[in-house]
Amino acid sequence: MAAILSNSQAIFHYIVEWGILILESFGVLVLLVTAIISIRKWIKRAPDVRTTLSEGILLALAFKMGGEVLRTVIATETAELVSIFAIILLRGLVAALIYWEITKEAKIEALYRGIDLSEKANRFRKGKEKAAREQEPAEQV
Repeated sequence: MAAILSNSQAIFHYIVEWGILILESFGVLVLLVTAIISIRKWIKRAPDVRTTLSEGILLALAFKMGGEVLRTVIATETAELVSIFAIILLRGLVAALIYWEITKEAKIEALYRGIDLSEKANRFRKGKEKAAREQEPAEQV
């Protein structure tokens, strides 16, 4: 019985390590592809270079954080858990800052284009309310 438990733990550890490797590798791949796309946009002087790069970094960070969360599953020592928690916390803070930058950039771009974001949000909300009212009679029949 002990041999079966030991083997299953080894298999589980192996699967988790592969999961970490896949998630973190995909995060690196997303970051590299985003960097290449952003460089091409920068050369063409596209106005949304910062937004594209920020969104790519945010997505790459999400994959890297997924790898760190998986790493907590196989962590055995308290010091290791504390360092993983610190990494997750720092990446979470960076992700929050990038998200804030993306929303700020979207507002600036909307102002530049003359779009009132509050009016756009109101039209979206009114459209959803209208669609809900149109579906009510169909549901009652």
